[in-house]
Amino acid sequence: MANHPAPALVLRDGDREVLESMLRSRSVSAGLAKRARMILLAADGVGNHEIAERVGGGRTTVIRWRARYEERGLAGLDDRERSGRPRELDHRQIVAETLMPPPQKLGVTHWSSRLLGERLKISNTSVARAWRAYGVKPWKAESFRFSTDPELVGKVTDICGLYLGTNDDIPANAIVLSVDEKSQIQALDRTVPILPMQEGRIERRSHDYYRHGTTTLFAALEIATGQVVAALKPKHRHQEFLAFLRQIERTYRDALDEDGMPVELHLVMDNYAAHKHKNVKTWLAEHSRFKIHFTPTHASWMNLVEVWFGLVERQAVRRGVFKSVPDLNAKLRTYIEGWNKRAHPFVWTKTAEDILKKANRPTTSNPRH
Repeated sequence: MANHPAPALVLRDGDREVLESMLRSRSVSAGLAKRARMILLAADGVGNHEIAERVGGGRTTVIRWRARYEERGLAGLDDRERSGRPRELDHRQIVAETLMPPPQKLGVTHWSSRLLGERLKISNTSVARAWRAYGVKPWKAESFRFSTDPELVGKVTDICGLYLGTNDDIPANAIVLSVDEKSQIQALDRTVPILPMQEGRIERRSHDYYRHGTTTLFAALEIATGQVVAALKPKHRHQEFLAFLRQIERTYRDALDEDGMPVELHLVMDNYAAHKHKNVKTWLAEHSRFKIHFTPTHASWMNLVEVWFGLVERQAVRRGVFKSVPDLNAKLRTYIEGWNKRAHPFVWTKTAEDILKKANRPTTSNPRH
């Protein structure tokens, strides 16, 4: 006689939403997510044998977790305390020792699992296990920088409003340009030819190179379209920046509104000294269609053209071979022309509130902060 599939599991009120959120969560353990999927499939009327095949387990395992849920609900899906000898090592003590600087006589800047294990007379695997449990990673370090700009809130709100189109004082037909320069782009040539990519082998190159000089790339990214106005200069002084502003003016000279008046050009720029030179200020005052929006200090990442510069670096410079600075300039011009044919806008998603929430300094016990 054939076995009939088990009846659909009846979920308790509100449990389906919780189980589905477990499947989407990145913080839930793989085991708990697997059990949640078992219960959801059982609630949809899927048989125990098919559930076992879908989730990668045994039929008896599915039956056991169904029974645990029927008996205790969601609480039944949690791991039970395992039998055996209780842990003798206190993970909190290990972590507390980790957070203290190593003795000067060791001459190291941070603990390794072996050094700390020797100090505490335990194995390095025990140290590593405690670090994993508390999310401590002594071998990693990140950099940070707080903006000290007194106009931080106003500038962040202004620039986010430009990108998101929420600034009421900006005309609808205004053109927003993200302007900056990428300096010191090196014309590097390899000492031996690059070995090209082959089936089963990635591209290979020698570690040494010839340096033939540098160039500076000025760029103005149009936020709405992704089109780029660019210029290559040997230096990045205020003279070169002024020449680039004149190039922008020529490019958008024919951008007129319905009344035949030039549309406003809103430029987002960082606080580099050349951008604030007196000659630049004088020129901008004489060209009233240019409206300048400075990023907060130490926040040039808010300038969207930096995203495009990253593409230039990865796609045209990093793996390029350049016999001279003119060769580098020619290949960069080719990239710019190709980009403008396939250009697309970069979509800004963060609101000013999102950014300012993260810009607040976290509390710390270090009095120097």
